[in-house]
Amino acid sequence: MSIANPTPRQIPDRLKGLPERALKSWETLLVVVMVVIFTINSFASPYFLDPWNLSDATFNFTEKALVALALALVIIAGEIDLSVASIIAISSTMMGMAASHGAGAPELVLVGMGTGLVCGAINGWLVTGLGLPSIVVTIGTMSLFRGLAYIILGDKAYTQYPDGFSYFGQGYVWWVFSFELALFAVMAVLFYILLHRTSFGRVTYAIGNNPIAALFSGVKVARVKFILFLLTGLMSGIAAVCLTSRLGSTRPSIATGLELEAVTMVVLAGININGGSGTIPGIVLAAIIMGLVTFGFGLLNVPGIVMSIFIGLLLILVIAVPVIAGRIGQRRKAQAH
Repeated sequence: MSIANPTPRQIPDRLKGLPERALKSWETLLVVVMVVIFTINSFASPYFLDPWNLSDATFNFTEKALVALALALVIIAGEIDLSVASIIAISSTMMGMAASHGAGAPELVLVGMGTGLVCGAINGWLVTGLGLPSIVVTIGTMSLFRGLAYIILGDKAYTQYPDGFSYFGQGYVWWVFSFELALFAVMAVLFYILLHRTSFGRVTYAIGNNPIAALFSGVKVARVKFILFLLTGLMSGIAAVCLTSRLGSTRPSIATGLELEAVTMVVLAGININGGSGTIPGIVLAAIIMGLVTFGFGLLNVPGIVMSIFIGLLLILVIAVPVIAGRIGQRRKAQAH
């Protein structure tokens, strides 16, 4: 009996598909949008391409982007944290109290980061320990943390900060590169490694895709989520240090609305709001885009409400284009069959 020769296995050429996958990626679309906005701004204002003006543009997004890096991981895991702006407020308030009692710059940084960690731990315990929905918990703590700041400060403000403290929000590492921008770059690299190059990042994606399956696979879902809320609190505390240093004062209304801008940045970055997908490079690109838009409009003296409308339309456009393109592709496939 003769045996037929087996069909040779076809090994796909991965390199051949790389350009095609790159063209279809969300990050590629964001790069195109970023280049278009940069080009428009360069023609719209003669002051836009000045290196120091571009440096000033980074202050429009670095603090929000620091929060968005950690918030992205929480959303990828299928949760959300809407209390980040209020964590910044209470962290700034605690730093102001410490400064009024003679604390130096290093102590203030520790107070800000420590307060953020405590707030993150409270959110994490309520979500993972008591099993409460994160959106309900963080809406509650959003009011709680902000309310505490108002109780402590009232209609007053902390303005007496030590001289060295201003460096974190106003200092420059080298030439036009601010400390905030350098900090964001370092944090982006660290979060990229954490999410895309470690087992912790893989289980974060797994939890976002199917938390039940992840649990039965041996993943300690509650512990991972608790750590993610800790990270969000810590990054909010770091953002509070930068923002308070840049403004040179603390008021209970500080960072009001920042949580919505951070969530917008995360969604614009291509993070699935239902969890399970998204990248850190997307966050970096989305942060730069939002910074370029707001700074470009600022140079043209465009009112703030118009900026909000444009950013909203930009968000809808960037989200809608891939969806529409996907539907068109599905219809073409259906017609071909």
